[in-house]
Amino acid sequence: MVSATFTSSAFAQETTDVWLVLLSIDHATLDEPIRVVNNTESVTSNGETFVGFPFEITLPDNKDGAPPRAQLAIDNVSREIAQALRTMTSAATVQIQVIRAAAPDTVEIEWPYFTLRNVKWDAAKVTGDLTFEDFVTEPYPAGKFVPAYFPGLY
Repeated sequence: MVSATFTSSAFAQETTDVWLVLLSIDHATLDEPIRVVNNTESVTSNGETFVGFPFEITLPDNKDGAPPRAQLAIDNVSREIAQALRTMTSAATVQIQVIRAAAPDTVEIEWPYFTLRNVKWDAAKVTGDLTFEDFVTEPYPAGKFVPAYFPGLY
């Protein structure tokens, strides 16, 4: 669900609203999540400070039969994010939030559980794919009633 303000602003021919994308990158090896906003200035949203940092994001798609996917490209100007990603031995989780600059504590859209995969970096950018785990292909039920696990049934 999105607010009426979001809907009217998104479909307006012209608007003065400024939309910001907040990213939170988290992993067990990090002391605290990396929080960035696609803005020239830092933003505080719901008590968390997001550092103004240049990045490009393709927001999640909505294709039938496939989990949402997104793409992320973060400028590698300070090298801190690339260094943090290099030390990770498993995939990081990423949360995407869209807010209006006029109301930073109101999250208009949120995608909370992306996994950062296929991370690549060079001198200019850190890029990666954001994917949901595909639960559609997981077997259901997860277990089977076989004699090895349930000998009392046989």
